[in-house]
Amino acid sequence: MYIPPWNPTLSETTWDQSLNPRLDELAFDLILESPRKAEMNCALDETLLYRVAEGKRSPLLWMWDWSERAVILGSYQSVRGEVDAETASAEGFTFARRISGGGAMVVEPLRSITYSMIVPERVVEGLSFRQSFAFLDMWVIRALQALGIPATYRPINDIVSPVAKIGGAAQCRRRRTVLHHVTMAYALDTDLMWKLLRLEQPKFTDRAVASAVKKVSPLSDFTHLPQPTLRVRLAAAFAGMYRTRPSAVTAAELDEARRRIADKFATADWRYRVE
Repeated sequence: MYIPPWNPTLSETTWDQSLNPRLDELAFDLILESPRKAEMNCALDETLLYRVAEGKRSPLLWMWDWSERAVILGSYQSVRGEVDAETASAEGFTFARRISGGGAMVVEPLRSITYSMIVPERVVEGLSFRQSFAFLDMWVIRALQALGIPATYRPINDIVSPVAKIGGAAQCRRRRTVLHHVTMAYALDTDLMWKLLRLEQPKFTDRAVASAVKKVSPLSDFTHLPQPTLRVRLAAAFAGMYRTRPSAVTAAELDEARRRIADKFATADWRYRVE
């Protein structure tokens, strides 16, 4: 297959439209997951990435959900630099660290929408790294707009309304496979978020990636659909755009994720890899 070279005259949100069939040609597993704890969700994300990379699963879209309040840190973020431990303890928040980079996200049951798209890396060949974010977010922008939510894309990795940021994306690439995941705020206690995250407070280390200070406008500002209904509508929109088959996390994948929690995600070495 001929891969066109990166064209520097294109913007960060523009790509050769002839690349669109690369997604059309895939057959996706579509997983609408029940709520799970933060570490399990992060471990499943890694598990499913390697399942696709190893050919044990088709490319997939899986929609996570959360059974607890948590701050999810990027792979290279400082715990002390991002999370106010006193506020987190008082408000019942835990924290977990995901495998992708990027900034911290606050998640709560029924107040967040999170999904991952896992595809072969050839899908984004010919695009810059920045363009790949726009390309893989294309479907959700279309879906949100079809539901009357005025969502657009803002480089490098934000989904925004005319008011402020709705959500953001992060990526991880392993074995020529792309994990692209997005968290959007469905509802948000802005005052709590500012207390919980150390967005404008002094940082403890220069080695960490800091979260960007951005105003957030949750989806509930633009829709009356309950969060569970909106998740289902978004999954249905994806199924309407691409070839999909309903699927679910298997018992073997859950067992593998539990091993990853024990060996990695619950360990101090991973949780505090950047203190």
